Amino acid sequence: MGFDDGYLFGLLAALGGGLMVGVERERRKGIGPTRGVAGVRTYTLAALLGAVAAMLGTPALLLAGAGLLTLVGIGYLRTRDYDPGLTSEIALLLTYLLGALAVHAAQAAAALFVLVTILLAGKQRMHRFVRQALSERELREALILAASVLIVLPLLPDRAIDPFGVLSPRRLWLLAVLVMAINAAGYAALRVFGPGLGLPLAGLAGGFVSSAATIAGMGQRAREHPALLPACVAGAMLSNVATVVLLAIILAVLDRALLARLAPALAAAGAVAVLAAAAVGRRARGTRAAGVSPPVGRAFRIEHALLFAAIVAVALLLGAWVHRRLGDAGAVTALALAGFADTHAATVSAAQLAASGELAVAVAASAVLAAFGSNALLKIGVVFAGGRRYALPLVAAIVLMNVAAWATFYATG
Repeated sequence: MGFDDGYLFGLLAALGGGLMVGVERERRKGIGPTRGVAGVRTYTLAALLGAVAAMLGTPALLLAGAGLLTLVGIGYLRTRDYDPGLTSEIALLLTYLLGALAVHAAQAAAALFVLVTILLAGKQRMHRFVRQALSERELREALILAASVLIVLPLLPDRAIDPFGVLSPRRLWLLAVLVMAINAAGYAALRVFGPGLGLPLAGLAGGFVSSAATIAGMGQRAREHPALLPACVAGAMLSNVATVVLLAIILAVLDRALLARLAPALAAAGAVAVLAAAAVGRRARGTRAAGVSPPVGRAFRIEHALLFAAIVAVALLLGAWVHRRLGDAGAVTALALAGFADTHAATVSAAQLAASGELAVAVAASAVLAAFGSNALLKIGVVFAGGRRYALPLVAAIVLMNVAAWATFYATG
């Protein structure tokens, strides 16, 4: 058997990873008769054992693994009366396996060694979070989100199922998952940071889902708690920043050519939104969230996510049908109307239509900006829910964003 640099890097990864896990376990090993059976030396040797066994071949790997498993079982029988947990035993076996993996994939093994160490070191915080901070409802919603990503998403077909060739079940479900994840992120921001800082963060997260809804919600909160007006305005401003960022992300994923055409316009609109948010943010820094309790509702509602996906599907079908019937002008009109309800849905529709060849890039770009503008009208309509002091800076920022976007679009055309 020859020896090459790959084996050397594998041995070094196994040595470093075993030391890392072993140091963490040594700190929790204890002393005296009740101490753990494995510490820094044992874990390091287990990692090296796995690496050497992998170099020698499958028989050596199986033999060494069986021997280590026997020793781990004996150790557990000795300590189970005062330490019934299996964390250290499983960590030792995993260290052996990662040592073997390091011979063939040193980088992957090193990353997993780091992840294992983080999980072991975070025992107290993880237990405290699961037992004290996480509610039953939040756990259930986290499981729903995980099942949506890991179970439902892979099972859905990634091909068009409609006569126009624009509806993909997997992509539609992915959008629904995105809505749930972003709603959960906004909820977590309020839980962790409180309303004072949480409101701007929640506004930023909410803008990824629906800036208009976020602006309306912040306005209602500002009317109920006038002391939070600057923080609510900052959150509403940041929702506009999120809208522009998400539009760029959607276009980058679905149609790079369309993104290239709209990038200057989106950058101009985003710059206006960022400057407006920064100006209001200075006032919001001193805002105190007295009298406002942390959220007690739900992290997300799956029905809202499904409604968003349904809007996207309807917009896709409507845009494709109108384009077939009336040509490019009809498609722009249909997408602009869809944008009045949701800019993101209209943007997804335009990008899908452009990617499939149903719309030219220039026409799709005009449709995205038309949807962006029609949604701005909706925002202006709901912004007065927070009163005049809340509405005026937001109306000014929304108008300037659209003026900057359209001016830049024509200037770069």
